[in-house]
Amino acid sequence: TNQWFLPAVRGDIPPGCAAHGFVCDGTRILVFGGMVEYGRYSNDLYELQASRWLWKKVKPQAPSTGSPPCPRLGHSFSLYGNKCYLFGGLANESEDSNNNIPRYLNDFYELELQHGSGVVGWSIPVTKGILPSPRESHTAIVYCRKDLGNPKMYIFGGMCGCRLNDLWELDIETMTWSRPETKGTVPLPRSLHTANVIGNKMYVFGGWVPQSAGGEISAHDGEWKCTGSFSYLNLDTTEWIGLISDCQEDKSNLLPGPRAGHCAVAVGTRLYIWSGRDGYRKAWNNQVCCKDLWYLDTEKPPAPSQVQLIRATTNSFQVKWDEVPTVEGYLLQLHADLPVPSVAGVPGTGVPETSVLSSQGGSSLHQSPQSLPSVPYPEVKVDHPSQTNNVIPNNVQVSLSSNSLLKVEGKEKVAAPENKITQETMKNHADATGFKESNAPSLLPVCTSSPQTSANVGELHDLDKRTVNPDASVSSTVSSTQTMVTQQAVKTESSSTNGAVVKDETSLTTFNSKSEAAETTYVMPSTRVNTGQTNDSHSSKTPQRQMAPVKTRDRQWYDVGIFKNNSAVVSQFYLLPEETLNISNKMEGADVPDYRLLKKQDLFPGTVYRFRVAAINGCGVGPFSKISEFKTCIPGFPGAPSTVKITKSVDCIHLSWEPPASPSGNILEYSAYLAIRSTQLQENPSQLVFMRIYCGLKTSCIVTAAQLSNAHVDYTSRPAIVFRISAKNERGYGPATQVRWLQDMKTSSSK
Repeated sequence: TNQWFLPAVRGDIPPGCAAHGFVCDGTRILVFGGMVEYGRYSNDLYELQASRWLWKKVKPQAPSTGSPPCPRLGHSFSLYGNKCYLFGGLANESEDSNNNIPRYLNDFYELELQHGSGVVGWSIPVTKGILPSPRESHTAIVYCRKDLGNPKMYIFGGMCGCRLNDLWELDIETMTWSRPETKGTVPLPRSLHTANVIGNKMYVFGGWVPQSAGGEISAHDGEWKCTGSFSYLNLDTTEWIGLISDCQEDKSNLLPGPRAGHCAVAVGTRLYIWSGRDGYRKAWNNQVCCKDLWYLDTEKPPAPSQVQLIRATTNSFQVKWDEVPTVEGYLLQLHADLPVPSVAGVPGTGVPETSVLSSQGGSSLHQSPQSLPSVPYPEVKVDHPSQTNNVIPNNVQVSLSSNSLLKVEGKEKVAAPENKITQETMKNHADATGFKESNAPSLLPVCTSSPQTSANVGELHDLDKRTVNPDASVSSTVSSTQTMVTQQAVKTESSSTNGAVVKDETSLTTFNSKSEAAETTYVMPSTRVNTGQTNDSHSSKTPQRQMAPVKTRDRQWYDVGIFKNNSAVVSQFYLLPEETLNISNKMEGADVPDYRLLKKQDLFPGTVYRFRVAAINGCGVGPFSKISEFKTCIPGFPGAPSTVKITKSVDCIHLSWEPPASPSGNILEYSAYLAIRSTQLQENPSQLVFMRIYCGLKTSCIVTAAQLSNAHVDYTSRPAIVFRISAKNERGYGPATQVRWLQDMKTSSSK
């Protein structure tokens, strides 16, 4: 949501402090030391359980040899495994806090953690080699090369009366210090910078650096300034690569400004940079703090999971896929087993050009005139930023959190966001170069909202109050759901399959049956989004007629659209002119079609469509998922049962459902099936085997403990027991609703 919130913490709340040590271990945070007030430093250790917002002051055992760490600030505090490593910092030699006598440290401690909560104690490891010189305001990171497996800690820069730019390495297994030889241009000496590891690279940003143009290490009273320079060290080759130089001009504020004392955190392959001080103002006699948040996408996102079917109708699919963290959207594509009409020329469809991103007390981003032009996509109107936005707005560039992009390719090739937050309509452009793919990092500002607009976390309530009935007839509505996984809460996922069948083939269909994953209980409110793919009077409608299958080599992937979230209702796709290829087949720098000018093709009944999806971030479109295959329903058969509920009792569960919204005649009977363990599953885990557990006119049944004991727990996404329910009329069985009853890990492992 990009919204700040202020948690209500309790327990042993620590006093405010600066230049402390901070590590995150799962859902707990450890904070050590720091400056409580001028001249008074701390050596207290606090633990925050972020799942409960509970602070606790912990008292580690003293080391068996030597004293525990003295009060300090500006130290490094790094986590690897179940141990934290403390190095250096600045202590006050004077007992009088008003008489500050600085003492730079280079002592080294190891703190052993208990699992989940608490600590064991401090120890002083016996190290070999030459210790790094005393320093404070340096950085320390831990990197473990995958092929070698031995973790190493790297210390860079810092302050000891003058700034430093030396690099030190500690082999954690052998506890040996060394100074690795590096290649490339070493960053300027600095302190109060940040260093973060993503992949095999250590990214170094900002800090205090020499004022002199030559960058020589100055004397103690030399001139210093904040920097916005940005480099990374390849930890496998120990080569420095400069991304943003210190002398690079940025008159339009397109890059993160110079700063020191900021914070940076890596989430997946994305680096977030927040706040900091931007230097000393003599006129004001103080330093000015920044209040901006930026992120850097360092590589293209990985492939999402296979597309999963939630519901099929005669002319639409409701689909979803697993979320990929820190991405801006998803490109969904399909191709069909029928020839799609080619398009000569590019007629317009009358899709509006603009879209609105409104927020309650929030903000929207202005399109910077200097930014890269963006790609036009179907119109979407989003009602509130705290809810989930499903489709990337029309003409808005790939990176949604911002309106422009920094492409860093080793040289200074820059187009980055104007950090301007206003509440107005996003500007749109029709050029396509903003979708240019690159493996280079991309740096963007993040638009955030104030704590007052933060969304409340949904609590679990009675099952009947939170059951969702997906409306498959509203093909222009994209529903996004979110479910917490626990068996006791009895959550389900629903889907539709064409026919009551015995096998489930996730990627290749014989019976047109698919595993699906739309959660139908305890759902967070979803945003209704007009995808611009339906109800368009100017859309090109092709008569529904039987077409002969085409050969595989003649198949072409067509864009369904770009979606903000991991779900979509598909009733149409975009046709491309004969001379134009789709986005995924474009060479870098080639034109991308203007979706507003493309014709749209409706889906046909009784037709097999193949789907794939790719995630998008600031670096471009990542690899596509594995292919899934689904079939639209045949007219005349009953629709799928809806509003499936599962209620747990002591020795059984109660399964209930609502009749199909479109019965297409009288319902003669319902059948319910349970996926069971089978030797066929061992040979092909993707093909589920089902056993019928109910057949009758009632819209409910009981599943006994004996039947559940034979159930198969499906692990394709989250552990779940799979049910199917279908209705029969005079023509036969229609599509089945598939329900995944989510299991917690303990329960599923014991079955």
